[in-house]
Amino acid sequence: MTGVEAGQAPAPAWRGGFGRLWSAAVISRLGDALRTTALPLLAVRLTDEPLVIASVTACSYLPWLLFGLLGGAVADRVDQRRAMWAVDTARGLLVAAFALAVGLGHASIPLLLALAFLLTTLQTLFDNASTAMLPSLVPRAALGSANARLMTGQQLAGGLLAGPCVPLLLGAGAFMPFAADAGTYLLAAALVASLRIRPPEREPRPTGSTLRAEIAEGLRHLWRDPVLRPICVATLLCNIGMGALIATLVLHVTRWLHAGSTAYAAAMTVYAVGSLAGGFVAQRIARRTGRARALLLGGSVQVAALLLMGTVRHLGGLLVGMLLLGTMNMVWNVNQVTLMQQRSPEPMIGRIASAFRTASTSGAPVGALLGGATARAFGLNAPALLAALLFTLAVAALIPAGKTDVPVVAPHDSDASAHATP
Repeated sequence: MTGVEAGQAPAPAWRGGFGRLWSAAVISRLGDALRTTALPLLAVRLTDEPLVIASVTACSYLPWLLFGLLGGAVADRVDQRRAMWAVDTARGLLVAAFALAVGLGHASIPLLLALAFLLTTLQTLFDNASTAMLPSLVPRAALGSANARLMTGQQLAGGLLAGPCVPLLLGAGAFMPFAADAGTYLLAAALVASLRIRPPEREPRPTGSTLRAEIAEGLRHLWRDPVLRPICVATLLCNIGMGALIATLVLHVTRWLHAGSTAYAAAMTVYAVGSLAGGFVAQRIARRTGRARALLLGGSVQVAALLLMGTVRHLGGLLVGMLLLGTMNMVWNVNQVTLMQQRSPEPMIGRIASAFRTASTSGAPVGALLGGATARAFGLNAPALLAALLFTLAVAALIPAGKTDVPVVAPHDSDASAHATP
């Protein structure tokens, strides 16, 4: 087998900037989880219309369609560290203003929609810059371990710590989760700003090079790669399903299962526990099966979890399903992101990441609206069953990638579309 196998990957050193980046990511995720859990609960207080509630989730994905490719191209041009702390500062101030509005009693559905849209617009630059910067902090052979540690830490803070805190914070005031989120953004910005790394050395752009041409280059790489292309299609289908599920989950819990907001928080906490388990086993599974086949396994188990959630009208069935969903979603995410970073030439990581995210994330707002419409037409458990169908199609789309061993593209490999070894 050519390339670097998952089992041979060293662990990333906490020194040299990775530790601070990890801390910033974990702190920021803590605040994000407080906000994303509180937003649907706040929306339910303002309206009982499923399609309107789903629109809040849809607006949190829509900017990826409008600005995702642009964010990746900009991330490859600018100092990624400066871009990240500037974006986090802006997001902190924005959420602080929203918390003030909620505290003064001015919360409304249009305001929730505006917040979701603006935060994700800024996120398109931040996420692509973060993905592109990680290979400059750790060796490429350690990217799998680094991604697993980043994602596991984020789930630990965002799920186990944030989930149980949401009801307590909401009890102190509807604005409290958002005020806490603002504080975490500002603290994360300070940590990223303190990183002492040199901006990546980039070759001068050809005369007449435009953002449009650079974006097209990233799209071509994604389309020609025999492993990334089917993974991107599969992720698109999964995100349509997850968009439908997440947008209506609060209704699934509070109306279909007749449980309250505490049960909703418990479901999110169980999902986080599963994600932590997935973070610990993602590398082990990849070592035994290969990264592409790990995605096949993860998708198959998630189909079973969604079927359980959509057919068993009991809180226990939901919690078991969320546990499995969280575990295998983490296995999917760690291996998918690592494959993308390893198979991308370093000067193009931002553009390739943005092309991947934009293509795959475009399904989430469609799924959110589809989930709301499905819940209204067929029942509040229908979005989970719809997600199971879409995940089944995703597993089928992954089969071509799973038939190959996946080599690692060298950091400066000029053949961006290098083929895997059969």
